[in-house]
Amino acid sequence: MIFEQSELDNWVQKYPLLDNIIQLEPVVWLNPNLQKMNEISSLPVTKADMENAAELWQRFAPYLAKVFPETKKTNGIIESPLRKIEKMKNELNTKYDSKINGELFLKCDNELPIAGSIKARGGVYEVLYYAEKLALEAGMVNKDDDYSVFASEEFKKFFSQYSIGVGSTGNLGLSIGIIGAKLGFHVSVYMSSDAKQWKKDLLLAKGATVHEFKGDFGEAIFAGRQQTKDNSNGYFVDDEDSKHLFLGYSVAAIRLEKQLQEQNVLVDKDHPLFVYLPCGVGGSPGGIAFGLKQIFGDNVHCFFVEPTHSPAVLVGLLTGEKEKVCVQNFGIDNLTEGDGLAVGRPSCFASSISEKLVSGIYTMEDDELFKLLALLADSEGIHLEPSATSGLIGPGQILASEYVKEKNLNTSQATHIVWATGGALVPKEDMKRFYEKGQSLL
Repeated sequence: MIFEQSELDNWVQKYPLLDNIIQLEPVVWLNPNLQKMNEISSLPVTKADMENAAELWQRFAPYLAKVFPETKKTNGIIESPLRKIEKMKNELNTKYDSKINGELFLKCDNELPIAGSIKARGGVYEVLYYAEKLALEAGMVNKDDDYSVFASEEFKKFFSQYSIGVGSTGNLGLSIGIIGAKLGFHVSVYMSSDAKQWKKDLLLAKGATVHEFKGDFGEAIFAGRQQTKDNSNGYFVDDEDSKHLFLGYSVAAIRLEKQLQEQNVLVDKDHPLFVYLPCGVGGSPGGIAFGLKQIFGDNVHCFFVEPTHSPAVLVGLLTGEKEKVCVQNFGIDNLTEGDGLAVGRPSCFASSISEKLVSGIYTMEDDELFKLLALLADSEGIHLEPSATSGLIGPGQILASEYVKEKNLNTSQATHIVWATGGALVPKEDMKRFYEKGQSLL
């Protein structure tokens, strides 16, 4: 599992930053392989694919509004608010010396309907994609029909012939378990031992089956993949290699463009947009970065953030080996309180795209997640799960790096968006414990 010392020495000699990463020190890595949009000849997905995904979301809106009352006010569209967090900006500038002089926003995916996390975008989308595919092939529906028919007993009975499996550290499993069971599928969620108990309990309550593994996310996803493929009517949602999860996330960019326009936020060469995305296997931040690049081109700068103990995508992109290496190869334990970020190996599909589009990656220690959680709760009254706070120090980290100078950017008119990835469904007693821990560390 762990490389021999001589191998490690060779890796470190070739990529000196690896020494700091192996020592579990917080680092900032600027991507030397970042390409301008007009230099990229082709990617596995296109802007047309993203637009088609947006149309699928629209077709299912009547169904979602019917079976999930919390989506009625948005007519079945699963979307989150974009909030300006001026008080938190002041806290970051004071306590972290962040020197943010542009606008700071929070993209509140912690409030997303159905699953309360960013995974509602990818997980719900892929299940809807699969359900539509089956229904179309069976002649039960046409694309111009009213999709509220998917809520009927006839459709539930039809889908009960099929099973869906997914490996998850928590949030992706929640999104797939909730929507899959609602449609009538038999859903099995293969969870790593670090997944929170309340997420397992909620899945069971929603009608999904939970399989727990003593190992980490990698073990859970491997077992889930094998067991699902043994079933002739089984469909596995593969977080390590899924085009459809990726496209589900990408549609967020189309929605964000509209929200920025509504708030009179300009994005161009003189008004750069910086986006900070918590990163697990890389699918959700990769999909969103891809979408944003399709819309804003070189004027958007996307950064991923990972725990110091789980820098899977960083190690994969830094070495160029992507999914061929995992953090355990380098003696890193992949143990973190950042639920959803505890991933040892990056996504094969997403990494091949992100290596050209992501501006950089920074890592941070777990204690900072809790401090930021408490600061955000006190300053803005917004409550996130720990991993969702990781983007908050992004502006300070990147503004202090060489990135702005290298790209010759005017940050006085910049907009910074921190993507909050989860929190709405966290039990109150758990959130209270997170907050108290953060307070004790401040």
